[in-house]
Amino acid sequence: MKLGIISALHEEQAGIVEAMSGATRHVHGMRDYWSGRLGDTETVCVLSRIGKVAAAMTAVTLVERFQATHIVFTGVAGGGNPGVKVGDIVIAESLVQYDMDASPLFPRFEVPLTGLSHFPSDTKLSSALARAAQDFVDQDFEKVIDIAERRDFSLVAPRVHRGLIGSGDQFISSRQRLLTLSEALPGLLAVEMEGAAVAQVCFELGVPFAVVRTISDNANEEAATDFMRFVKSVAAIYSRRVVLRLSRA
Repeated sequence: MKLGIISALHEEQAGIVEAMSGATRHVHGMRDYWSGRLGDTETVCVLSRIGKVAAAMTAVTLVERFQATHIVFTGVAGGGNPGVKVGDIVIAESLVQYDMDASPLFPRFEVPLTGLSHFPSDTKLSSALARAAQDFVDQDFEKVIDIAERRDFSLVAPRVHRGLIGSGDQFISSRQRLLTLSEALPGLLAVEMEGAAVAQVCFELGVPFAVVRTISDNANEEAATDFMRFVKSVAAIYSRRVVLRLSRA
């Protein structure tokens, strides 16, 4: 296996490249691709930047130029329903582009000419990622997340969820917008800006993929409050620890 790891922001991938052995930098398409070994796994890490097009381009390059055989996207997301709290982890079982609407030519959310609206993640890779996330929550969380961050962000007993993630080219910061999406997409657990684009690319190229997201906000009017602080001091640690556990599985 050659694992491609994608994040949208530098902070979401902080420490992962530093943990690689023999890391070598390759510049392509205005991105830095770092190849080496992470644990027992040959790995290529890259920052996609934000949005579906950026993520899709990055995923294609990982497969076609760097021969990634499996892809994991790690980063943050907004919670999609009241049962998903800040500090929880969501592993995608499927992903949908919530801003895709080619109706009446095709059903709403369906990606034209694919026959799909919901792109399923790889069961084996997602299960391994879920085990890594659960082990992090059970064994690492209280050791590595500062008590001040736990207090300020009300991080108590984080949970690991598996289910539907929605992606679109907008930062959701409205309760009404989230409610509308949740009604249209039953079971929606999280919203973000890249995962479903990577899912479509991997589906079309036949590459197993998984998506893991740390919930940074409730996708409401307070979503941007202390967002970058959370990404740097909490989500970056989640991502690094979970990915390292996955690479050693």
